[in-house]
Amino acid sequence: MKNLQDPKFVRIGLVQTVSSDDPDRNAAIAEEQIRQAAKQGAHIVCLQELFRSLYFCGTENHRYFRLAESVPGPATDRMRDLAAELGVVIIASLFEERAPGLYHNTAAVIDADGAYLGKYRKNHIPDDPGFYEKFYFTPGDTGYRVFETKYARIGVLVCWDQWYPEAARITALMGADILFYPTAIGWDTAETSIEINREQYEAWQTIQRSHAIANGVHVVAVNRTGIEAGTQFWGGSFVANPFGTVLYQAPHDVSETHVAEVDLDLNRKYREVWPFLRDRRIDTYQPIVNRFIDQ
Repeated sequence: MKNLQDPKFVRIGLVQTVSSDDPDRNAAIAEEQIRQAAKQGAHIVCLQELFRSLYFCGTENHRYFRLAESVPGPATDRMRDLAAELGVVIIASLFEERAPGLYHNTAAVIDADGAYLGKYRKNHIPDDPGFYEKFYFTPGDTGYRVFETKYARIGVLVCWDQWYPEAARITALMGADILFYPTAIGWDTAETSIEINREQYEAWQTIQRSHAIANGVHVVAVNRTGIEAGTQFWGGSFVANPFGTVLYQAPHDVSETHVAEVDLDLNRKYREVWPFLRDRRIDTYQPIVNRFIDQ
């Protein structure tokens, strides 16, 4: 029988919720769901992207800058107290005010003893109908980050980062055992084609499962759900093992807090059997730093 106290077995809490226009209510719901995950034995709990508010980036409106706060700041202080009380690691995605007029989409990591381990600022910032993030967020300048927590070395990336193999690769090469992606993504409510919606969701999940396979790491994506300003956030939060097998997938249209167990020894197993890192030809990769290779 496996020893569940062995640090190679890590229980991941995924908190997928419907948000409201009341930040205090959203924060209270998140805290209650973290408590539920801890009761189910979670070691690490990840919240969805910008969990304290509605996804305000569907429009460009200066009043939403008032939602931002310092990181570390009030929200991280509350999460530090909660993490220390429950003995869990918390990944909290926040709207950071770095200075007046300078804002970031930032994920803070709190260790199981309440220590603030640091933050990652989202690097890839989209600008598309319904996702006008370039109006609000400056691209990150923390570099890619790996955090040594009580239970695992974790890499944290945010939403749009999840489409970029380079971000996953670099974070994995820095020693991450698990890649976490707090996320806010969904379908346009005007799109009635079931096939198009299915294709979009499957592409989203497939690209992240490919990061798991290519790097031999577990991947955790935590998305919001519910309808906000013309977007049906598609939920579907999931955990994939280092060969891309989906260990858990949330429903699309309801809130759910779930705890999934992962075995970090699988990272070694799959990397030894499928030695993609061994066979990388790093001497041939210089062209990747070009925006495009003109012939």
